[in-house]
Amino acid sequence: MTTRAHSFNAAAAQYAANRPSYPPLLLDTLEELAGRPLRNAQVADVGAGTGIATSLLHARGAKVTAVEPGDGMAAEFRRNNPGIPLVRGDGNHLPLATASADFITYAQAWHWTDPAKAGPEARRVLREGGALALWWNMSDNSQEWAAAQDARLRDFFRHDSFRPASGEGKQRGGHPWTDVPGLDFTEREIPHTRKVPLATHLANLGSHSAFLVLGEERAREFLKREHELLSERFPDGTVEECYVVHVRLALN
Repeated sequence: MTTRAHSFNAAAAQYAANRPSYPPLLLDTLEELAGRPLRNAQVADVGAGTGIATSLLHARGAKVTAVEPGDGMAAEFRRNNPGIPLVRGDGNHLPLATASADFITYAQAWHWTDPAKAGPEARRVLREGGALALWWNMSDNSQEWAAAQDARLRDFFRHDSFRPASGEGKQRGGHPWTDVPGLDFTEREIPHTRKVPLATHLANLGSHSAFLVLGEERAREFLKREHELLSERFPDGTVEECYVVHVRLALN
């Protein structure tokens, strides 16, 4: 797990350039479930990576501080978000004051924590009534081509631990990693799509930890074959990717 978590540091620019973002409805949903606006809220975005979610929270008006452990990801974050505070640390040992946050958010990141440590840490840092929000972008495999690609990925890796844009793992909606003693989570699912060049789609796949730890030659082998197959499916070179954001939010 540690090796895979740190694999992103060498591919931070690729991650920033090709990973999907999140729809505005996600932020609306956070506000609805938390019962308060993000504007002027003190937000800690943990496992912030290159800042995809952090920048959206900042644009909504939140007073957001990013928390990121990785050297490469932190450097890319600072390039992309020079005006947003960033502190080095992780969810297991938050470098934040007790009762200092209105929201703690984890975008594609909670599964890299030790929940037995990250859960109590989140509750320590949250103010009374503050919200812990966890979410993952999941590929919507109701599309035939996406389901077929997912099957090829499972066959290539010989297990079911890689799913595109899934937060590096299986669906997290009811995953025990999201259970935090004392917190009662509400779940929502938010569909969204994006149209991207085929090269972006493949670079997004390649930015997942399963590929990053695989080795360049074997990763290139799979992605080259995907390029051939998808070029037939999308002759204009544009891929429509469909996602569902799985959100879990609980009040402290």
